[in-house]
Amino acid sequence: VQPVESGGGLVRAGGSLTLSCVASGRTFDGYYVGWFRQTPVKEREFVSAITWNGGSETYPEAAQGRFTIFRDIAKNTVLLQMDNLKPDDTGVYFCAVGVGRPLSESQNYNWWGQGTQVTVSS
Repeated sequence: VQPVESGGGLVRAGGSLTLSCVASGRTFDGYYVGWFRQTPVKEREFVSAITWNGGSETYPEAAQGRFTIFRDIAKNTVLLQMDNLKPDDTGVYFCAVGVGRPLSESQNYNWWGQGTQVTVSS
């Protein structure tokens, strides 16, 4: 199952963006879908994840209250709503699909998208 991201862009601090991840080739049924962020100066960082079957959400502390991950089952899409964005949120956001736990660990994901750039200006 190959994830494909979209929705990145340039936004001012305090603004919002919604990223989308759609499965190419099959559905997300039975998998976990996660979002990770990477910058030139940081390792790949966990942003959020959701179980496709059941919709259980997981967030790191830094994302709680600002980011929301949810499913559009009819469109076989996972979305990441990002509000009150900060310059530190700048990076390339990757959608990943996996079956292992914990969901916050990138090595538990088997398929990765190409990434979408999010830039937050101050």
